[in-house]
Amino acid sequence: ADSQAFIGINYGQVADNLPPPSSTAKLLQSTSIQKVRLYGSDPAIIKALANTGIGIVIGTANGDIPGLASDPNFAKSWINTNVLPFYPASNIILITVGNEVMTSNDQNLMNKLLPAMQNVQNTLNDESLGGKIKVSTIHSMGVLKQSEPPSSGSFDPSYGDLMKGLLEFNSANGSPFAINPYPYYAYRSDTTPETLAFCLFQPNAGRMDGNTKIKYMNMFDAQVDAVYSALNSMGFKNVEIVVAETGWPYKGDDNKVGPSIDNAKAYNGNLIAHLRSLVGTPLMPGESVDTYLFAFYDEDLIKPGPGSERSSGLFKTGVTMVYDVGLSTSSQVRTKFMCISLVFRVFNSQVFYS
Repeated sequence: ADSQAFIGINYGQVADNLPPPSSTAKLLQSTSIQKVRLYGSDPAIIKALANTGIGIVIGTANGDIPGLASDPNFAKSWINTNVLPFYPASNIILITVGNEVMTSNDQNLMNKLLPAMQNVQNTLNDESLGGKIKVSTIHSMGVLKQSEPPSSGSFDPSYGDLMKGLLEFNSANGSPFAINPYPYYAYRSDTTPETLAFCLFQPNAGRMDGNTKIKYMNMFDAQVDAVYSALNSMGFKNVEIVVAETGWPYKGDDNKVGPSIDNAKAYNGNLIAHLRSLVGTPLMPGESVDTYLFAFYDEDLIKPGPGSERSSGLFKTGVTMVYDVGLSTSSQVRTKFMCISLVFRVFNSQVFYS
């Protein structure tokens, strides 16, 4: 559990009560979180994370995509402003061009997404940063036409050549396919106790994939493997999958089922334990995909929308935990000490009674 580079967190800023970036940087260093995803490229945050070693994902706005696509100088200016003044002291590892563009129904943005990514990549290459900072985009699970059973996962054919072009870009540049799987929404569409247990990594009967005869014991693995199957079906199984967002709200509107402190703690805590086990997924065993939890803080200015979207933070803006899922390094040390003490006591008792 000492090296947990696969645990990241989303750091949104649509709020009016956030602590200063310096406080957040100190808080991060007291946890096992080793990567942070920003939705934009706030220079104060990027600077605050300098010399911490924490990997930083920065993003361009969807509105920047047309300019990035049509004008290489726009891409150069963006890199000159948002990357070069901070790198390498600030460990920028990935630039995400747009967020959930392919499911936006904006054909203009969809058509310009790949050219925008190419111009950002070309600018990085010109600065000799092409192999150090990756370029990708973020997808919702809506890009899949089918996800159940996991082995039949496939992309919506309506995206056709556009998706193929994006995947060719990922493959050629060694950049990840970033996806937002949310078992929470799967539960919202089927609110049975069995489905809740399946989504929360709790004891359940499991779900059999009739094609592979693999029994899935949690929704997260099933969703990630569906993405793997979709990549494989298009000949891109070697493209790395990154979970850019996943989480569970601890509070919601009165008519919403699922949000609660207990459920959020169960999902995030069990997910973290699952990642730390390094068991992987049935189709990708033996390693954990990089996973960015949603979210660092609540974002009270996300309006309109359900209350659950404003209540997913793991930390309060007073930089204390909303609930403990074992991310604090001090709690990990305490857990290790308790385990060592227990082993020592058991060993002593065996010696005493033998």
